Parts: sequence; structure tokens; C-alpha cells
Amino acid sequence: MRRGQIKPGSLMSDDSATLVCRNLWKVFGARATEAFSTAGGDAARLAALGLVPAVRAVDLSVRRGEIFVIMGLSGSGKSTLVRLMSRLIEPTAGQVLFNGQDLLTATEAEMTQIRRHKMGMVFQHFALLPHLTVLENVAFPLDVQGVARADREARAREMIALVGLAGREGAYPRQLSGGQQQRVGIARSLAVEPELWFLDEPFSALDPLIRRELQDEFIRLQSRLQKTIIFITHDFDETIRLADRIAIMKDGQIEQIGTPQDLVLHPATDYVRAFTGAVAKAKVARLASLVTPGPVPEGLALLPARATVAEAGQAFLDGQVQVGVEENGRPIGTVAREDVIRLLLGGEA
Repeated sequence: MRRGQIKPGSLMSDDSATLVCRNLWKVFGARATEAFSTAGGDAARLAALGLVPAVRAVDLSVRRGEIFVIMGLSGSGKSTLVRLMSRLIEPTAGQVLFNGQDLLTATEAEMTQIRRHKMGMVFQHFALLPHLTVLENVAFPLDVQGVARADREARAREMIALVGLAGREGAYPRQLSGGQQQRVGIARSLAVEPELWFLDEPFSALDPLIRRELQDEFIRLQSRLQKTIIFITHDFDETIRLADRIAIMKDGQIEQIGTPQDLVLHPATDYVRAFTGAVAKAKVARLASLVTPGPVPEGLALLPARATVAEAGQAFLDGQVQVGVEENGRPIGTVAREDVIRLLLGGEA
């Protein structure tokens, strides 16, 4: 598979996706749109015109209810891509479809309403308003929408409780730890009940223990809310814990889209192979991919289908020859120790 080529099945019909990007470009430089119409996607011609292509020919679809992670090194274009998706910056060419609507044809007033009512955003820097309390910060986007005070404060209290900060409604940002401030940012973005939630390296400024705690909190929230989430990070361990699917970017292009297991076990390019080379297979291979469907023997320990081989490792170390697997609270089959060994040694089950 060539660089930039998307794995079959990663694009889907628009009615099964919340957000779709088609041949999306962002080129920086003087009179970039006019120059791009002449040079097109020719990198040499763009460079000769003094233009910098930050995002190049991106095609992707984000399914409803999934956590879609965008990864890449600094300068790969991932943050630019997310800002194009919400039209915080204007694309040079291409399409961005949100629930079937082409956002590039929307007026600025329409985009403002979409961002206020249908999109939530959390960034690395919390951007809390220092003169407002926790309650007032969380209620702020509802205030902007014109929601009555009693209603917006009731909604804000629900979100504050949801992120585990009940009792701190009257505190000011300076009185909170970094992790608590990030929880306030998350609660604020959820207050508008967004359909699409953007998170740009929201935990990267936090120390490892708080970061792990917030990842756990994030997983708990998603299990309840089932939001469509686009999440940017450069941390593969974080990605493994959170992602349903991943897009890896390099030089503004997407190298490959797939599950964590797809990317580690079946890298499509040399870059993806190098990017994922240090990741242990046991950390990404999920029990769902190894399960043998059928009845689960009575008394056998049950693990979720989403659990990784590494998470199941203790059961095998304790002498079990197989573990049961459940999905949505229902047993679906078993995973044998031999299949795990075969995966770890050969890469395939």
C-alpha cells in the first residue's frame, strides 16, 4: 500500500459518518488559494511558489460514537487538520462534511451556531476565565447561547458532577490543580451537549499520574455519553488506551488509518512500521480479535472483548489455559493461551 493510500474500509458512506473529509488541503503562503489552483498537488511547484502545504489531500471518515485519534510528530499537520474540520482556519481546497452538510459552504454566522451548539473543543491549554468560578466557567458557553441563568447553572452542575468536581463549584481556577482545571475544561465543553467533540492534546501538560487518572475518567465519560470524538495526541500509550481507530500523519498526509492492532501488526508503510515499531503486540491486540465463538465454560473468568492481551496476561500466568470473553454483558466465546503465544511470536492469531 502506497503512502497516503487509505486502508480499504476506512472510508464509508456519508450516512454512517458524523464527519467526512474529502481531498482536504491547507496551503500557507501569499495568495495561496490562487496559486494552488494553478499548481494543484504538485509539491515541487508549490515549493517553487513559496507555499507550504500543511495538510495534503486528506480523505477520512469519522464514525458516529467512535474515538478517532490523529497522531503524528510535531509539524505533521494534525492540529491544523482539526482546525480545518471545524473551520477555525479556512481550507485551501476540498470538502468537510458534518452530518452531510458541507461546512465550506456555510456562512460565518452558520458556522458560529454549529460551533456553539454542535461542537465541543478542549485544548492543551485550559483557557479558563480566571475571574469566574468553576460553575460560571462551565456555564459560560450556555450564557453565550442565551440560556436562562437557572437552566444553564443546573446544566453546569450536572457536568461538574459528571467529571467528579461536585463541591468545587465556587472555586476559582487558581485554587485548582492542573488536573482539576482540565476537568473543568472538559465539563465546559460538554455543557453544550456537542455531537462532535474535538480534543487537542488535552492531557499532555499534566504529570503522568494525573494524566492516567484523566484517561480513566475520559473512558468512563465516553462509556456513558457515546460522543463522536476526534482526539489528537503524540503518545502511543494514550492512543492504545483510548482509540477505536487511528490516523497517522506525516508531512501533512495521512500514512494509514486503522485500529491500534491494524497499525502495529499490519503497517502499510515504512513510516508507520517505524512509528509503531516499539509498541508491544500484547498492548494492542484485543481479545475480540482472538476469540473463538461459542459457549463459555461455567466458572471461567470473563474479560471484556475490548481488553488487550496484556490485560489478560495475569490470568494465563495464574495457570489458566483459556479465558472467557464478553461483549455488552454477554459471553461470546473464549481465547486460548496457545493463540496468544502464536500472536506474540508470529504476529497473527
